[in-house]
Amino acid sequence: MNSILEQAKSLYSLEDCTFTPVSGHEGGRNQIVTVSRNGEKQYVLRVSALGDRCEEEYLAETEFVHYLAEHGAPVADVIPSVRGRLAESMEADGKVVYISLFAYAKGMLLADNGYRYREGAPLSEYFFNTGKALGAIHRLSKAYAPVHRRPDYFDKYNMESLSRLIPYEYGELKTAIAKRLEAFRALPVDKNCYGLVHFDFSDGNYHIDMDTGVITVFDFDNCMNCWYMFDLANLWIHNEGWTRQETDPGKRFALMRQCFDLQLQGYKTETDLPEDMMEKLPLFIDMVLIENIADELECCAREGEDPDWEDIEDAAECLIQEVLYAGIGQQY
Repeated sequence: MNSILEQAKSLYSLEDCTFTPVSGHEGGRNQIVTVSRNGEKQYVLRVSALGDRCEEEYLAETEFVHYLAEHGAPVADVIPSVRGRLAESMEADGKVVYISLFAYAKGMLLADNGYRYREGAPLSEYFFNTGKALGAIHRLSKAYAPVHRRPDYFDKYNMESLSRLIPYEYGELKTAIAKRLEAFRALPVDKNCYGLVHFDFSDGNYHIDMDTGVITVFDFDNCMNCWYMFDLANLWIHNEGWTRQETDPGKRFALMRQCFDLQLQGYKTETDLPEDMMEKLPLFIDMVLIENIADELECCAREGEDPDWEDIEDAAECLIQEVLYAGIGQQY
């Protein structure tokens, strides 16, 4: 790591900065280092060494983020190297490593504030601003003309790939997923509903300015060409964390819908989606569940561990039993 940081100092003129590695989270793909100057965090250096992505994918991601930032989206911009590149490669320990430097997003993670929103402001503001930030990203994505290409949804999420991940004995789950994939393939893919999306839009990937409530989004590492509804469905699923204290399924469903409706209000100040797409929210919630299952199995395979099926049991049962996420047997 020291040799990588020394090269990064030269590539980004960071000789007078302090580098602080950040402890990785479970399933994390990259090594993250905060870069401070005069005691103030200014940048985030991302080091990608897994070797499962090519230069084109890193360029495609960083070009998209830079485009979003230049056009006013609330995202942490990519900082070009002294050579004008948004993603740099180098060799370390006999393998190719990719690095990129990002502006440090103003504010803090909601988790680092004990999941307390900013003092004196209603929680409704948070949900509204979350939807608005996502809407700005999608609005600009609809007009984006990429130079380099990120994967499309079916490049990764197809039965051939998923069958290799899911053990043979989970036949019911494979059948349920195959049924959803068939439905996904029938969806339209025009520019009004399909394009580059964040694909991991959650409170772990944006900071909140606790003075203003402004959200700054980062970590587009998983971005891909997919339906914009995927990111919205991911918001729906994460709203379960705000409502899990309610044990009555009907009341919990109502609370989740209330959170989501506030997010949609913010989203629609920036852009909109065809009504027939909005009506398919349950289908896209299932799409997110499939991604969650695949991600858990991929992480275990990468670490050489056996999957803990308790971690994905709820998602699997929702797919098999055709129940809306969180065990709520009501249609949205």
